[in-house]
This record gives sequence, structure tokens and C-alpha cells, in this order.
Amino acid sequence: MKLNEIADNEGSRKKRMRVGRGIGSGKGKQAGRGGKGQTARSGVRIKGFEGGQMPLHRRLPKRGFNNIFRIELSEVNLDRLQEAIDNKKLDAKGTINAESLVKSGVLRRSKGGVRLLGRGELKSKITVEVHGATKSAIEAVEKAGGSVKILAPAKDEAAQKAAAKKGKKAKAS
Repeated sequence: MKLNEIADNEGSRKKRMRVGRGIGSGKGKQAGRGGKGQTARSGVRIKGFEGGQMPLHRRLPKRGFNNIFRIELSEVNLDRLQEAIDNKKLDAKGTINAESLVKSGVLRRSKGGVRLLGRGELKSKITVEVHGATKSAIEAVEKAGGSVKILAPAKDEAAQKAAAKKGKKAKAS
């Protein structure tokens, strides 16, 4: 076998169809696009159009809404904290907060804050500062001899700063 004798298998490559090149090609006149009008054109098809009938997406009732003020919290379970303490990634004597959790690799990012969940068992006495915690998580931490401090949501702090700025501007004028 020589380089000039190498060839693809029979039928592995197919020539592209040249549309709109006469009746004999099999794809002449409308070139496989059906009739004339909007559907034969590019870029201007109405998605969901049902010939003037009320479209399905408008017949169905609307449900729910997106709360633009929702604060998304990163969630951490007690077993994950205990695992990090056992692996000496977290210091049980110090305060455990969002920064220490990110630094230790327990969380990738803290989003709008951290919420403590109650799955797992906690053996260490820890002090935790989080933006939210479940009742079972608080009970488990206090049972182990630790404490949980619930911080104000991060967004509220930003709103307070904005309100303080407006107050200063109002006094100036």
C-alpha cells in the first residue's frame, strides 16, 4: 500500500445537495422549502403560531413568579463541618464563618451567605456565624456545647447603606 493509493470507503463521503438548480435535480423550484410565503423565508418564522387560533402557550394559565429580592444562600450540613474539622481543614476553636468555610474548601463560594443544615452528627464544640440555620442544626450545635450566631442578611446591609446615603443627601439640600 502506498500513500497515493489510500482512499475512503465507498459511500463514506456524500456530495452536498445543490438546491434550486432545476427540475432534474429533484430539488428545483422551491428547493424543499414547501410553498411560498413566510415559511419559505429565512429568519421570520413565528414560533408557536397556530394559524390565528389562540396559541397553546397563551391558553395555559400563568403560575408563580421570580422574586428579584430572593437571597440565595450556600448550604452546609453538620457532617460536612465535622469532616473538615477531623481533616484539620477547619479550626474548631476559632469562629466558623463564610470566609473560613471558603478558605478551607468546604464551600466554593458563599453566594449571599451561608445556611447551616442539620444532617449528620457534630462531636466538636464550635462557634458558628451564619446567615441562616435550621432548628435541628442549632439544637445539634448547642448539644455539642457550641453556639450559633445568626447574621443579618447581606442584602439588608447594602439597603441600609443606601438608605443612609439618601438621608445624608436630604440633610444637605
